[in-house]
Amino acid sequence: MPPRPLYRPVVDPHTSRAFGRPDGVDGSFTAPADRTSDGLPSSPPPDPMLAEAFGRPPGATESLMREPTDDGPAEEIPAPVDPWRDPAAPVTSVFPAEVPPDPVPLAPGEKLGVREVLFGRRVGARALAALAAVALVIGLLGGVVGSIAADLGGSLTSSRVTLAQEGSDLPPGQVTRVAEAVLPSVVSVQETFGENAGTGSGVVVDGAGYIVTNNHVISMAATNPDATLSVTFSDGTKVPARIVGRDTKTDLAVLSTDVAGLTVAQLGRSEDVQVGDDVVAVGSPLGLSKTVTRGIVSALDRPVRLSGEGTDTDAVIDAVQTDAAINPGNSGGPLVDAEGRVIGINSAIRSESGGSVGLGFAIPIDDVTEVVQSLIRTGSMTHPDIGVTARTVVNDALSGARVANVTAGGPAQQAGIVEGDVIVRVGNRSVSGADELVVAVQEQQIGQSIPVQVVRSGRTVDITVTPTSDA
Repeated sequence: MPPRPLYRPVVDPHTSRAFGRPDGVDGSFTAPADRTSDGLPSSPPPDPMLAEAFGRPPGATESLMREPTDDGPAEEIPAPVDPWRDPAAPVTSVFPAEVPPDPVPLAPGEKLGVREVLFGRRVGARALAALAAVALVIGLLGGVVGSIAADLGGSLTSSRVTLAQEGSDLPPGQVTRVAEAVLPSVVSVQETFGENAGTGSGVVVDGAGYIVTNNHVISMAATNPDATLSVTFSDGTKVPARIVGRDTKTDLAVLSTDVAGLTVAQLGRSEDVQVGDDVVAVGSPLGLSKTVTRGIVSALDRPVRLSGEGTDTDAVIDAVQTDAAINPGNSGGPLVDAEGRVIGINSAIRSESGGSVGLGFAIPIDDVTEVVQSLIRTGSMTHPDIGVTARTVVNDALSGARVANVTAGGPAQQAGIVEGDVIVRVGNRSVSGADELVVAVQEQQIGQSIPVQVVRSGRTVDITVTPTSDA
């Protein structure tokens, strides 16, 4: 196929006049007039003022530079005459520009005295004497102060120190008087069964010979007809004892003896007990009778579970916590306030080693009074019950007692409590665990309706329950 024809656009006359070749020119543009015949550019003539300032002198034909083809000897430049300008010049001595004049001898001066040397000028005799007196006084004072400072700082002993002592926070002899008042009413309790023996404490609560102790102290004797039980009084008298009644749910028991004229302990009230009160624990720890230890009330309303091997006690008490030293053998003995009143029955300690670490627990005296009164009158004790067993639950959402089992036909089932409900309040008391649920229910009255708050499927439900007797 032949090539396409060359397309040349039409150029209008105006564009041709503006961008076309000049008239009479047919080819490319010709060389300008300042170009030589060989096509190389030529330099324009220099400016007359520059040529006059920097040009060669008139008539000079030599160049300021030697041409590369010039092999003639180079002109030697003579060495400078000034040694300061010649780095290779040797060191030579020079003379100063101006000779200093000879020093003028000074006239001999007047000799200085002591006053001129010390004070810089002459001082009168009176002023000099006054200054000497002041200096003497200052020296004496400095010596005294230095002696005192040396006495205080240079010796480890001092006759000027007197140590201050403060008395007890209790009145003088108060603990002694409390011990003297309580010790005659405290007894040691011994039980023996074959080769097995146990020791505890007790306290006389009635002149007819009634003695309160813990159920776990006499549990072995109560469950074994062949076991023997005896008590020893503070004067050393040892007599047999009988069990009047016991309550496994509060770990309390009442004994009876035929001894008359006993010293009876004074009982206090739980409402008068405050955290921080001074208390005294009395008993027979580790078989050491008439032992007295002192401490304070560390906490109140502390739910503590009491149970163990060798005893049928299964109790939860709302304990009085104390840091008074309590050891095995103190169980059943009294916890006494600063006025000599029994405010609790020592029952348990919490310890990793088995010895006292300042965590002792006593049954509150109000609970003791109620249970002991019932045991003395009827030989037994009943407690309110709502018919549930529970386990402690603690998580980010709540803490309480999760119902694990509901007694068929019991008060809880009749009120609508079901398994899985979490009980968080009984009456006016918050419940944070299974043990606290037990003590909260035991505070109620049999046959009297109480509000119970439960959490069910994330919702709070208020239920009314009427406790019944556990008998």
